[in-house]
Amino acid sequence: MSGQVTNEQGMSEQDKARFADMIESSKAIVFFGGAGVSTESGIPDFRSETGLYNAMTKYGCSPEEIISHSFFVRKTEIFYEYYKENLIYPDAKPNKAHLALAKFEREGRMKAVVTQNIDGLHQLAGSKTVFELHGSVLRNICMKCGEVYDLDYIMAPENCVDKHGKAGSVPWCKKCSGMVKPDVVLYEEALNYGIMMNAEAAIKSADMLIIGGTSLMVQPAASFINYFKGKYLVVLNKTHISYSDRADLVSYGPIGEALRQFL
Repeated sequence: MSGQVTNEQGMSEQDKARFADMIESSKAIVFFGGAGVSTESGIPDFRSETGLYNAMTKYGCSPEEIISHSFFVRKTEIFYEYYKENLIYPDAKPNKAHLALAKFEREGRMKAVVTQNIDGLHQLAGSKTVFELHGSVLRNICMKCGEVYDLDYIMAPENCVDKHGKAGSVPWCKKCSGMVKPDVVLYEEALNYGIMMNAEAAIKSADMLIIGGTSLMVQPAASFINYFKGKYLVVLNKTHISYSDRADLVSYGPIGEALRQFL
């Protein structure tokens, strides 16, 4: 692959035309994305400087420590306080990137979105085949009986009163009084095997892979890129990543701006 890199202002007109030609000639596009896709919808990366500062100042822990399985087990109340304050954005709307990817799928070009995000914005934009490697804040499951709840349920104060009548931030199951846990993959937890296999198969069969809004630092999700053997590799990111040097086209700037031409 011969990397062609644009400057920090985004794509030149020549690169936009080249990108459009790649899209037009591809029949099995897969998008692999991370937090940078949703920041344009007003959802900050919890590992950002602001997120890190808030976590350390208020809780004396890093975001990664708070959103870990062991912390959830040991300090569930604090986990939920941080989770609800920093990872839930119910008013967020899909941005141009989400909408463009959904449009590609309707046209029969986009075969799958593989995302590390947990916000559900790809589906809200209209994408149907979405493999959520790290789960979704929109699904919540009782750890005792398996009852499934939506986001509104766990956010409602009346559902965060335990069987002894004590109010807090932890949601409880209305059927069995068991603790409800977000269907998200916490640090120290394994990814869902079925979703992993589907994501791997999609990337292996893709003729074009677009990587967007991810540092590719979180494993094992980042390793999935190695399965790609197709024709075009495109990187849309604000900063240089390990795959930038291998890409056929690189744009350093907002993902929504890079994809807006297709809307």
